[in-house]
Amino acid sequence: MSDEELQLVRGSDNPFRDVGLSDPDTKLMKADLAAGILRILRERDLSGAKAAELARVTEADISRIRNADLNRFTIDRLVKIVNRLDRRTEVGVTMRPRGQDAFEPGATHP
Repeated sequence: MSDEELQLVRGSDNPFRDVGLSDPDTKLMKADLAAGILRILRERDLSGAKAAELARVTEADISRIRNADLNRFTIDRLVKIVNRLDRRTEVGVTMRPRGQDAFEPGATHP
């Protein structure tokens, strides 16, 4: 592929929507929460066993979060894990009509 064939495509604020996955807003929120949990584990240098004990979940759950396997988690369950790790979660919600995203998926830009 030559440089002349390449185009810059700017996505929306949600990569899950950009690739056409179902429930993209839920997936993005879960991914953000999981990233926050991983940041806490890294900052506190917690092992899987210690993190599981503090969060009152199984080590397998911590492993699933580390591997971004979030299908078994609800948003509220991930929030509870954050809270049990002595952090608070703040969520902001913006509602827009469909098609009013900051960047439209598939739009090309020079």
